Amino acid sequence: MNILWVTWKDSGHPEAGGAEVVCEELCKRLTANGHRVTLLTTDYDGADKTTLPDGVTAIRVGHSRYLHPLQALIYYVWHLRNQYDVVIEEVNGGAPYFCVFFGRKSKRRLLYHQLARKNWLYEIPAPFSYLGYYVLVPLATRLVSWARVPLITVSKSTQDVMAQYGFAPERTHIISEGLHIPPVKTVDSAQKFKDPTVLSHGGMRAMKRTLDQVKAFEIAKQKIPDLKMKISGSSRGVYGQKVLDYITTSPYKNDIEYLGRTTDEQKIELMQRCHAILVTSVEEGWGLIVTETNSQGTPAVVYDVEGLRDSVRVDTGVITAENPVALADGIVSLLQDEPTYQARRHNAWQWSKQITFDQSYKDFLTAIGA
Repeated sequence: MNILWVTWKDSGHPEAGGAEVVCEELCKRLTANGHRVTLLTTDYDGADKTTLPDGVTAIRVGHSRYLHPLQALIYYVWHLRNQYDVVIEEVNGGAPYFCVFFGRKSKRRLLYHQLARKNWLYEIPAPFSYLGYYVLVPLATRLVSWARVPLITVSKSTQDVMAQYGFAPERTHIISEGLHIPPVKTVDSAQKFKDPTVLSHGGMRAMKRTLDQVKAFEIAKQKIPDLKMKISGSSRGVYGQKVLDYITTSPYKNDIEYLGRTTDEQKIELMQRCHAILVTSVEEGWGLIVTETNSQGTPAVVYDVEGLRDSVRVDTGVITAENPVALADGIVSLLQDEPTYQARRHNAWQWSKQITFDQSYKDFLTAIGA
């Protein structure tokens, strides 16, 4: 098959995340099985203009996050329409391309990891945040549903959210997530730090609510005096500086270690050695960082939001209400009960081994009718 994948970012983009890992892994398997894949995506400094890893072709249109969807749509309609067997339109940030309305000779599919509507309230200044949350995202999502093409997503949570905008569950395919790091051979091979330690990993962004994690750590430390915290990820931007400033005034600042951006090797070591990871995003498609950390023998304490309630079960971690006090209670309940901790740690590791990109690829082929 000849496949066009329309997406904002490729895996080399400076802001690439879990969604781009999924795209790269699926494309790798598609090309390995003889399919031709082209990404219609944005340009950025240092981007390879025409080729990507694993034999994927790149077509780059526009630099601006805000203008790229319109530029890509125009390019698609004038140059690419009806030239592909399958067109995958991946929507990020609630901004569709509307390519699925054109090229009826192709099989067309929409791919949403998450709606990302809530992110507008955290990442975009007012009043534009309210415009996006209350008007632009709901309107655009409802409009693109009128194309009545099958939807691909990665969790039941996202399926439920999208159903509110006209995407029928019977036309929705849920594909597995996957891991690009191998699970540890045994849970016991993940040697923990001497003191109980919680991990915060990922760029400090308002929608990740890193500050909630620091406040929860402070509360939990009152019940677990030897508790430590390690923070890994970029602090670039106003919110990141806000978090760092808060840490400097914390009474427990000597027990909080900020590591900055870490390498993949450092990240894996932290996942193995910390006792739990904290994830407090306002919403996720799945929460790949949770499953990756589970694979290294470490459970998660997360907020009860879309995606995270899919990647954590009651027997693999802790799901809490969306506030630092509840998060702190989750940390304490997980770490102070050793038998329960070990059981959840083992269950999380076992479950992570079932979540593979090979399964994701099989699900994806079914979704595109291959």
